[in-house]
Amino acid sequence: MTPVREKQETDSLTSLEERINRAIEHMARLREERDSLSRQLEAMTAERDAARRETAEAESRNQKAAHEIEELRSERKQVRGRIEKLLGQMDLLSAS
Repeated sequence: MTPVREKQETDSLTSLEERINRAIEHMARLREERDSLSRQLEAMTAERDAARRETAEAESRNQKAAHEIEELRSERKQVRGRIEKLLGQMDLLSAS
C-alpha cells in the first residue's frame, strides 16, 4: 500500500471516528434534555393535579356555603313571618 493511500484511509477513518464521537455526544445531550423535560413534565403534572384538587375542594366549599346561605334565608323568612304574626296579635291586644 502506498503512503498516500494509507494516509487517505487513516484520514477517512479519523473523520469517521470524529463523526461517530460527535453523534454520540449529540445523543448524550439529547438524552439529558429528554430526561430534564421528563422531570419538568412530572413536576407540572403534579402541580396541575394539585390545582385540580384545590379547585374541586373550593367548589365543594362554595356549594356548601351557597346551601347554608339558602338555609339561612329560609330561616330568616320564617322568623320574619312569625314576628309579623306576633306583632299583629300584640296590635289586637292593644286595640282591645
